Amino acid sequence: MATSVWRRLVACFSSLKFYLTVLCLVATVFVLLQICSFQITQHSLSLPPALLTYLKHQPEQQSENKTAYLVEKLRESVTFLPLKDILFSNKPLEGHTWFMSSLLDNQTKGEAQYQEFPSDSSNGRLLCLKGIDEHDGSWNYYALAWPEALPTNAMLQEGLTFVSYNQYDYGNLWHGLTAAFPFVSWSLRNQCEKPQKWVLYHKGELRYWMGNWLSEILTATYGQEPEIIHFVDENKPVCFEKAVVMRHNEGGMSREKRLEVFDHLRCKVRNYCNIASSETSKPRIGMTLLLRTGARSFKNVSAVINVFKRECERVDGCVLSVSYSNNLTFCEQVELMKRTDVLVSPHGAQLTNLFLMDRNSSVMEFFPKGWLKLAGVGQLVYKWGANWSGMRHEGAWHDPFGETCKFPDTDKRCMSLVYKNAMIGYNETYFGEWARLVLGKVNIRKKEEIPEHNHVSLDVCSQC
Repeated sequence: MATSVWRRLVACFSSLKFYLTVLCLVATVFVLLQICSFQITQHSLSLPPALLTYLKHQPEQQSENKTAYLVEKLRESVTFLPLKDILFSNKPLEGHTWFMSSLLDNQTKGEAQYQEFPSDSSNGRLLCLKGIDEHDGSWNYYALAWPEALPTNAMLQEGLTFVSYNQYDYGNLWHGLTAAFPFVSWSLRNQCEKPQKWVLYHKGELRYWMGNWLSEILTATYGQEPEIIHFVDENKPVCFEKAVVMRHNEGGMSREKRLEVFDHLRCKVRNYCNIASSETSKPRIGMTLLLRTGARSFKNVSAVINVFKRECERVDGCVLSVSYSNNLTFCEQVELMKRTDVLVSPHGAQLTNLFLMDRNSSVMEFFPKGWLKLAGVGQLVYKWGANWSGMRHEGAWHDPFGETCKFPDTDKRCMSLVYKNAMIGYNETYFGEWARLVLGKVNIRKKEEIPEHNHVSLDVCSQC
């Protein structure tokens, strides 16, 4: 009897030991599986979402092989679209624009619209560009690609690249400045970040140069000459480690932001040209006739000069300067504008220099016949520019006389055929009264203003 009970107790303990052993093995295997699963998950989290989703639905195989295989598939699946979308060709300046039309812009309050790559809006993808066409933007292309899966044969451009779309050009002072202007604003709000390279597009067509005046502005601003990327192989994409794209110029910027950027540019170029902040060499009132030759020049230059010279001499401390912008170096233009309180000039690109004057300076503008009816909003750009940069646009004079167009004077063909590049006459009585009025207002301001509140001096430049 005792022996039977003993045997039963031994069998029971043996069975319990066995079950405990099995339980320990199961727990160990479970823990190991969890650790392995955690490591795989951690590795997968660094992959693009497309890869992660694909991996979950594939047959079991080595993770490294799966990743390499799918990265190659992502390379091959990068889709390049034409930079110029012909669906928007009838309204290139409206809303979305035809440049990179599949992508939406971001906008910080009061700033210009922009695109940034990589970013949340691009899901971390980089911008890639391809094509070498300088005549048709629909033969140049763009795409987005994961950093781990750039297109085959792609070159990675390191650092920050500014990509500019301009409906006009980079040679004209005004058109070039309005294209570059929002990039400067972007830098000011992003720790003064400077571009390593530039890519320039006009209607999606590549451009490899910018006018000397604009190049000098950017050199002064960033401390280095702008370097423009040259695309040489239509089959070799260039992807950018970081890129900022502007395609609406300064559109969307508030007046306060524009004033901030113009103050920054003004100060930077004065530093660049080593123009002292001292007022000792500046007349109490500086009046400058900035003249043109050829299109939109005055028919009787000497008569116009005599009118403004006479009115300037009537005001104590007024000094008249007469210059042609095409005869001045960039720094000579900066220095001339520093001495100018009243800028007198025909409508034209040379008027872009107006922002280089001290704040609250005055601008007087002149137009040939026909512009008032046919030029549209284009004739207002320097009025806007004066307002944006803190200047005073004192109005414009439109010549009522000039060459007769063979079409009705409301026909738009007259603008391109006759009026656009016509010369400007003069009205001695009107010019004299206008000059007296403007000089009188400047004289009053000069007596009332506190100089240090009006002028941007070298020691108040932004840290950028």
